[in-house]
Amino acid sequence: MRALNDTSVESEKVLLDEEAISRTLSRIAHEIIERTDVTTVALVGIHTRGVPLAQRLRRLIEEFSGEEVALGSVDITFHRDDLHVRGGEAPLHPQPLVRDTKLEFRLEGMTIVLVDDVLYTGRTIRAAIDALFDYGRPARVQLAVLADRGHRELPIRPDYVGKNLPTSRGERVQVQLVEVDEVDRVLLVSTPEETTHD
Repeated sequence: MRALNDTSVESEKVLLDEEAISRTLSRIAHEIIERTDVTTVALVGIHTRGVPLAQRLRRLIEEFSGEEVALGSVDITFHRDDLHVRGGEAPLHPQPLVRDTKLEFRLEGMTIVLVDDVLYTGRTIRAAIDALFDYGRPARVQLAVLADRGHRELPIRPDYVGKNLPTSRGERVQVQLVEVDEVDRVLLVSTPEETTHD
């Protein structure tokens, strides 16, 4: 039985439900159309939840503008600055799950819109930019995020933000999407301070 004063218990609050996420993505799609030449735009989702968000944005942009934008995905595993890959010995840390990077178009001359679920320290985005530039040099790189929770450690600012969600370091923003989690919602989870970087 858990003690009444046990502070390890997580509590969660729904910040965005399915309808709010849908409205938010529609607004971001409209903003991308207004601020870019969509004929030269490619949406690149950052694994894991950035990928279905990029797919949804692509459908919305096509619906609103009639243009089908290029779509890709990027895996940042080997570009993270907190990665511990084992050498010849047993791993001291859980080993990363490596996913496919798919960029089946030329990056040169394109406006690449990186898509992710939550912007936190900025380290994930820095790693995604590094990974992207392994494949070419786009004309510009923009960033679209569903939620910006603050606490930046790098000078990275999103161009398109679904919702600004001020948080403390003892809280985390958890995005759940139908494609991955079988439900659409954004939660604020109160938990002991996280040590991972988003």
